[in-house]
Amino acid sequence: MTNDAVSAKFLEFAGQRMAMSERDILRCVEMLSEEQMWRRGGEHENSVANLLLHLAGNMRQWILHGIDGQPDVRERDEEFSLKPAVTAAEARAMFVETLAESRRVIAGVSAERLLEVIDPQPTGTWRHLTVLEAIFQVVGHVQLHAGQIIVLTKQMAAKDLDLTMPRKR
Repeated sequence: MTNDAVSAKFLEFAGQRMAMSERDILRCVEMLSEEQMWRRGGEHENSVANLLLHLAGNMRQWILHGIDGQPDVRERDEEFSLKPAVTAAEARAMFVETLAESRRVIAGVSAERLLEVIDPQPTGTWRHLTVLEAIFQVVGHVQLHAGQIIVLTKQMAAKDLDLTMPRKR
């Protein structure tokens, strides 16, 4: 297999994994009320809506800024605010739009760019990574928070969400 084929497969799978996480997240969000979307067990915890804002901010910084060269407009502390500045529907829309744009950027990355060193978090702790590392990091980050959203939704809905193949019980 050529390097171009390996690169293409990596980029394709990264986009697929992000789409799978988005599907699960949106199925969860559809089950929750506005109040449930902002519910926290305590100030030290995140709500589902905060996690959507956090994922949008992270993808915007790492993919849209770091890889695509767009301005870094992230306000990370706002993603976790205890006092919502947007509705849950707006947080959902921001997440969906940013994920779609991020997937388009990832799909357009050339094999040659995967080893290019970028600085996705100019003021953060993750500095000077390759484009490949940044994509891998973001895909894992989306999956991690998708798992949190699933658990929070299961707790609030008090039921199995049937997000995977049906199970014998």
